[in-house]
Amino acid sequence: MRPLSKVAPDWWDYTTLDREILDDAARLTADDLLQLSRPGFTVRSYDTLKDFYLAEALEYVTSWRQATESEPAGICGPIGPTEQLPLVARLVNELELDLRHAHFWAMDEWVLDGQEVAITHPLSFERADRELCFDRIRPELRMPEENLHFPKANLTPYTASWSRARCVVMQGGQGDVKHWAFNDPVRREGAYKDNPPTPEVYRQLGSRLVDLHPITLMQNARTSGGGVVQNVPSQALTVGPLETWRAEKVSIWQAGTHDSPFGMRLTTLMISRKVPDSAVPMSLLADHPNVQFNFYRHGIGTCEAEMH
Repeated sequence: MRPLSKVAPDWWDYTTLDREILDDAARLTADDLLQLSRPGFTVRSYDTLKDFYLAEALEYVTSWRQATESEPAGICGPIGPTEQLPLVARLVNELELDLRHAHFWAMDEWVLDGQEVAITHPLSFERADRELCFDRIRPELRMPEENLHFPKANLTPYTASWSRARCVVMQGGQGDVKHWAFNDPVRREGAYKDNPPTPEVYRQLGSRLVDLHPITLMQNARTSGGGVVQNVPSQALTVGPLETWRAEKVSIWQAGTHDSPFGMRLTTLMISRKVPDSAVPMSLLADHPNVQFNFYRHGIGTCEAEMH
């Protein structure tokens, strides 16, 4: 029997892993972490936040530059981090990049009462994407509205849009529960009472409505709502592993502000060693053929005990 979660006994999460790999991850120094690249998995670091977010923004430009009328192309991007988004708009404007054949897929959106939150909702991801990026692009350069794909309660159009263009890159951050998008661990119930879904089963999940892990609720309350957890929706729409595996590259950006020093080490180690486990959803990227982890060098931190 695997152990119960230390934080949410009715759920699976990284605290249910074997103690050996948890301890191995905690022992990694920052230099160790940056040496875990292998074929199909690249670990990069950036010495300044300016360089970090500029590099992230340039992935948008590089992806959109590949879009043509006969071969439309695009990028899937997160809310968290968001600092790259105004830079994307500035680059597009300065380079006069024509986006008429480019596409963008949003990763996820909050759900209340069975519907995606309105764009007027203060936590709306679509609102953030538009205000921080797309509304800042000069009108004559903007992509057509039908090339902007935001997940809605009726997911059919969003799912179908993945066949309309090539996804060059899927970007993401890493949450405290070790997810990308809202691919959280599942509840510990039914067929998954004693073991979480196998990697093969979890990777068959497409875009869907999900119940959010308690760790995710607490994190989003902390990072986006001043800790007011009662205002954070408990459900969301998310892009799934099925769509993720359609992306030619998965690029994860970690500045040290979302997940902890331990969490960043754990998923890097599991992907490097090819140890996928759906209790740690990010680790499933061990089986994707082209993954890149990007770290702000000074945000990696340490796992040493330190009283403040």
